[in-house]
Amino acid sequence: MIRPEPPIFMFVTVPNPRARMPVTIKLSREFYEKLGEDLANELVDWFNKVDATYRGDLREVNELNFARFDAKLEQRLVELDAKWGSKWSALDAKLEQRLVELDARWGSRWSALDAKLEQQLAKLKAEIQTQLAQGLAGVETRLVSWLFKFWVPTAVGIVATGIGVVAILFRQ
Repeated sequence: MIRPEPPIFMFVTVPNPRARMPVTIKLSREFYEKLGEDLANELVDWFNKVDATYRGDLREVNELNFARFDAKLEQRLVELDAKWGSKWSALDAKLEQRLVELDARWGSRWSALDAKLEQQLAKLKAEIQTQLAQGLAGVETRLVSWLFKFWVPTAVGIVATGIGVVAILFRQ
């Protein structure tokens, strides 16, 4: 009598149904002799069906647990979002208030600085105008002096030349 290959019984050790690990059930020779090949194969098929049923039940339980976990996580995230949202709003309001205060303080300082700068510029402008007027008056005086110094000798030379020419003309 030829002994048949022992049937394979599949166990799922991880929740992923694609990651099956075959476990070979070695039935003893006595078991095959007492029950017969048909009954032993039927017993292995029954084990496989029970395994498939347990696997399906386990999948359903895991899906329910995950749905519960997901709902709790969503609830906690909403609570956390509300908590942090109120804290961020308070921080934003406080920052806005501080910026308004800072803007008011700097606004008055800038106005005072602007007025002081305008005053200093006006003073500088008046001083420059005074200095320029005095400088131009001095330059004008020196210019007139140089004019006389240049044109008087030139005019004397021209008059002398004219007198010389007239004297030459009357002698002839």
